[in-house]
Amino acid sequence: MSGDQPSPGVEDGGGPPAIRADDLTKRYGRFPAVDGVSFSVADGETVGFFGANGAGKSTTLRMLAGLVRPTAGTVHFGGAERSLGDPDATSGVGVVTHDAMLYDDLTARENLRFHARLHGVDGVDDRVEAVLDDVGLADRGSRRPATFSHGLRKRLSLARALLHDPDVLLLDEPYSGLDQRGVADLGRILDGIDDRTVLLSTHDLELGLARCSRALVLDRGRIQVDRQIASTSPSEFEAAYRRAIGLDAERDDQSTGDRSTALDQR
Repeated sequence: MSGDQPSPGVEDGGGPPAIRADDLTKRYGRFPAVDGVSFSVADGETVGFFGANGAGKSTTLRMLAGLVRPTAGTVHFGGAERSLGDPDATSGVGVVTHDAMLYDDLTARENLRFHARLHGVDGVDDRVEAVLDDVGLADRGSRRPATFSHGLRKRLSLARALLHDPDVLLLDEPYSGLDQRGVADLGRILDGIDDRTVLLSTHDLELGLARCSRALVLDRGRIQVDRQIASTSPSEFEAAYRRAIGLDAERDDQSTGDRSTALDQR
């Protein structure tokens, strides 16, 4: 990691961070999908995981969410260690992954009622209607998700994640597959919950930088860059991002090769 990065274990305001990962590792056989990742996210902070496909973003989020067991390392939420199989592991965490976690043979409303009961939500019917309204699906509650567009399924998945009023949201590629209207709708929803701690993954630099206050760049399962958005310009961050994922190195190598070929042909 670069020298301008904050210490992974720094705690703001004297209290424990909302999220802390220490030496988080996931191997599939000999392949390290995530290789000793350590970082923390302060309470109320919105942090973006940036990186190319296969960088380790989704695997990291799934380990944080308790959906994948780490090979090594620990995860803490609010100072309490959580582990896969712990019934309280996701009690204060809302998760949106590539898998919408929806049942297509149930209506949108029935899906939310089902998940609300799983989380022990009080006043299920009122809470379901409130969340449907929050994500702009109040008039579609009686429809099945199978009839929804990709953007509407994303909204319903976010509604599911918000049902139990979590303090922490883990969003895996929330902008993926959305058109401009879908991106705007998602932005409006996220604006309404800006008091939460949010960790989101994306490879869209423009959208991610506009949403996040801090950016982590992953490549080959490791954090290569950790920067506060306010302290760097978009062009500076893009340059750091390209270096971190090897694009500039590849371009320089290609340019060197092109120049050598041109010289050889003279």
